[in-house]
Amino acid sequence: MSDSVANGGGRVEDLRLKLTSSETSTTLVSPTTPPSDAHCPLVTDPPPPLYKPGLTMSVSDGLAGTGKEVDGGEAPGMGVAMGVRTYKIRWFILCLFVLYSMSNAFQWIQYSIIANVIVEYYGVDTTLVDWLSMIYMITYIPLIFPASWYLEKAGLRRAVLIGSFGTMVGAWIKVGSVARNRFWVTFAGQFVVAISQVFILGVPPRLAAVWFGPDQVSTACAIGVFGNQLGVALGFLVPPAIVPTTEDMDLVGQRLSIMFYGVVALTTTLFITIVIVFREKPPTPPTTAALTQEETGSYVKGIVKLIKNPGYVLLLLSYGINVGAFYAISTLLNQVVLAHFEDASEDAGRIGLLIVLAGMMGSVVCGFILDKTAKFKLVTLVVYLLSTFFMLGYTFIFRLNQIWLVYIMAAVLGFFMTGYLPVGFEFAAELTYPEPEGTSSGLLNASAQFFGVLCTLADGQLLAGFGDMAANLLLVAVLIVGSIMTASIKEDLRRQAAHGRTAGANGATSM
Repeated sequence: MSDSVANGGGRVEDLRLKLTSSETSTTLVSPTTPPSDAHCPLVTDPPPPLYKPGLTMSVSDGLAGTGKEVDGGEAPGMGVAMGVRTYKIRWFILCLFVLYSMSNAFQWIQYSIIANVIVEYYGVDTTLVDWLSMIYMITYIPLIFPASWYLEKAGLRRAVLIGSFGTMVGAWIKVGSVARNRFWVTFAGQFVVAISQVFILGVPPRLAAVWFGPDQVSTACAIGVFGNQLGVALGFLVPPAIVPTTEDMDLVGQRLSIMFYGVVALTTTLFITIVIVFREKPPTPPTTAALTQEETGSYVKGIVKLIKNPGYVLLLLSYGINVGAFYAISTLLNQVVLAHFEDASEDAGRIGLLIVLAGMMGSVVCGFILDKTAKFKLVTLVVYLLSTFFMLGYTFIFRLNQIWLVYIMAAVLGFFMTGYLPVGFEFAAELTYPEPEGTSSGLLNASAQFFGVLCTLADGQLLAGFGDMAANLLLVAVLIVGSIMTASIKEDLRRQAAHGRTAGANGATSM
């Protein structure tokens, strides 16, 4: 122990000499920052804006931050171990992302949930209205690869800025689509917003890993996904409440205008706030695992490693099936409900809202359970099996012709099916560590969009030709396949192992 302390002191003394040498001007740079932005203050600099004073590291204190013990070994790429800690502003950063994600997700479902009104107002068929939802999925598949690469190379701030800007621009374009002969304008606006989502869906695990400690990372990821779910929930609730089912097309046009301008006000405010406030990363990483992860190889090599990981490939397919089925349910919900209950557009919206609200609760509960138990495969499999079971119940509940029973079954289905989203993200991060979360989650979302398009197209055809039971039974069948794939995944919790090694090293150092 005495030798270890002596050697650690020697390294600190050497670094102090290098920093104070008149011949050398050195800036300590955290490896997460791209070279064009990278600047972590010298130990004598004031703390960065928006961070509490007293959180800067002191070399003479052994890089212990504000008194926390730090591993005495060398961090990758650094001549001395760096301190790790969290900052209170992380919660504001997360909240801002949640609102931004919400504003984008709202626009995904805002047309499909009032499909009957949109069909009548613009004079188009239901397939074109379905495409206003599916355009989100189609654009995501080819764009997620460059977007994930950009997230890894340019960082969180730049990716979020681009996404929030596109979300705002798309909302402004839709303002010009109120005339009944301008369906193509509303489609163009939806296309821009759809492109912007590629800078959203892969962010939650990355943001959680960069800003939050090991005991909060799953919860933070769940909250990040919560923003997307919240947007979908409001997308189910608000459009039917604003835009009525009526033969007065002038009234419909006025209400559509109100909805479009409301979205513009929100997205513009959020973009300005993000420009001013959103930060790339904290001055010091929250975990040693986060620090180590920043030394991974190129994006292409990372993709190759992921594809060669059999556990991840199985999760990639099973995640895509589960979330793709959810996309199909959401897109066709209005049509399914109206097939059994006339003039129930608002009920369809409330059912969709209930699905997502229950899913938000499921996301938080599952994230909390993961943080407390670290039983990633068990939680993932149980949630998947219950999603399949209640999808079967949802299929047959319409036959009872009691809409209150549909509400209950939809809520239970939403708790597990939507609650699965952050569980899949976090399980993927565990299986693929130390590859960047943005890459693994980006591929998961690409899989979800691919299966979402397939399920929506197939379900739409079955719904039109054979009714909703055939359409929903197809989703039950694919979920059974996904459950089998999930059960076949070998649990290899690499990130948890990294946290364990760090804790062990810190314990040995403090002895």
